[in-house]
Amino acid sequence: MTPKPGASADANYLALGDSYTIGESVPEADRWSVLLAGLLRKDGLTITDPDIIARTGWTTSELSDAIKQSGNQKTYQLVSLLIGVNNQYRGQDVERYRTEFRALLQTATRFAGGKPGRVFVLSIPDWGVTPYAAGSGRDRPQIAKEIDAFNAVALDECKKAGIVYVDITPTSRTAAGDPSQIAEDGLHFSGKQYRQWAEKALPVVKKLL
Repeated sequence: MTPKPGASADANYLALGDSYTIGESVPEADRWSVLLAGLLRKDGLTITDPDIIARTGWTTSELSDAIKQSGNQKTYQLVSLLIGVNNQYRGQDVERYRTEFRALLQTATRFAGGKPGRVFVLSIPDWGVTPYAAGSGRDRPQIAKEIDAFNAVALDECKKAGIVYVDITPTSRTAAGDPSQIAEDGLHFSGKQYRQWAEKALPVVKKLL
């Protein structure tokens, strides 16, 4: 994605992640990062819709590889990172996640011109509340426990790096039993849920710009 013509004077924004950032199964306008940019503009801040490096299914290592392959050398006034659900889904070790997540924080900071104060992280949402999880035979309490363990690592690494961490996991859990908060594929979240993430991030992000 590229900023709209004529928006070069606005703050620019890079969103890094996986299916949640690309907005699997929802329209582009319902992506949480796009919604956040809209909310910021509504509050009087000039910012472009995000450039996005994200794809459904990516783990931390796959996102890192994709960033390198993108050749993106731009500097951004705002960078977000939301990654890790596929590490958990595939049963990867949480300490491997720590190492790879730490490297991604460093990468995000480089995109932000070396300023960790221009970077923010969203916690991993709990896909265990979705109909897909219920129908797959997976242990939903175990999913929640593992998600919490990955998020504890992310929070710890953010604190060490001086990067803001926005906890949207409890918000994601409110989607349990509410079809309006779930996308049509039964696995990802709807624009209604993504808007809540954007609203949660808004007051934090406003302080970064």
